[in-house]
Amino acid sequence: MTEHPRIVSLIASATEIVCALGFEEQLVGRSHECDYPTSVKRLPQCTSPKFDVDGSSYEIDQRVKAIVEGALSVYRVDAGLLEELKPTHIVTQTQCDVCAVSLRDVEQAVCEFTSTRPEIVSLEPNSLSDIWADMRRVGAALGATERAELEIERLQNRMNSIALRSRAMSGRPSLAYIEWIEPLMAGGNWMPELVEMAGGSNVFGEAGKHSPWMSWEELVQADPEIIFVSPCGFDIDRTMEEMHLLSDRPEWKVLRAVRNQRVYVADGNQYFNRPGPRVVESLEILAEVIHPRMFRFGHEGSGWKGYQF
Repeated sequence: MTEHPRIVSLIASATEIVCALGFEEQLVGRSHECDYPTSVKRLPQCTSPKFDVDGSSYEIDQRVKAIVEGALSVYRVDAGLLEELKPTHIVTQTQCDVCAVSLRDVEQAVCEFTSTRPEIVSLEPNSLSDIWADMRRVGAALGATERAELEIERLQNRMNSIALRSRAMSGRPSLAYIEWIEPLMAGGNWMPELVEMAGGSNVFGEAGKHSPWMSWEELVQADPEIIFVSPCGFDIDRTMEEMHLLSDRPEWKVLRAVRNQRVYVADGNQYFNRPGPRVVESLEILAEVIHPRMFRFGHEGSGWKGYQF
């Protein structure tokens, strides 16, 4: 390990991993999305989006698609600031070019460096097991392999305890996880695994695969018992502002989850879309929603809310 590492994290989940492993004081830079723990907000921002992040989910989708179709990067990396910070390690990702700064972006920025050659640690969390692998990768890069294993074991024990209790439940309600509102997208990657561990039956999306688009016809045909809305990058309030895009549809009222008032909105930005240590809290939220009589971790109101009809 570098004796005095200087770490720049360019993805929010990686920042949480670095802090969980005890290296917060060695962080010298962050991305524009890194905001937890809140103390990291003191660090300089090394990235920015090339699109206007305000507006509806449809408008954001169109802006991002226009950039991607032009074979351009969605985010800017401030190469000058990075060189000023002189990092020994830069943590980035290759999982999704739309969600965060990509490995390509970072490599291009580092090519402009003249004084240092930092180690680039690239994460690729496509499934739950990949999240643990990424924590090990960060731990190894920072010379904290044993510390990473202990943290992974602690988190897995918490999750396994929930899964064990949920398996004892008699029913497994069907759940549709909505990761984007307009157009409709279901939850993929680690989301289906979390739903199953929480005692639900996942309707759309496959574990380990990218989140799939879905149609209203498919949603109506599946007619899930629970609809769980947690758009990528949106908090609860912002999602609530867009729920009318679902409830205004004529098909909405016929859905079983709507009739039985089992529609829930969760903070996707802070929890579900961050493949790091708080994947445990994400599982707790799902468990509270799916089996409210069995699980109560105290996330209602902050991590999730029932949608008021």
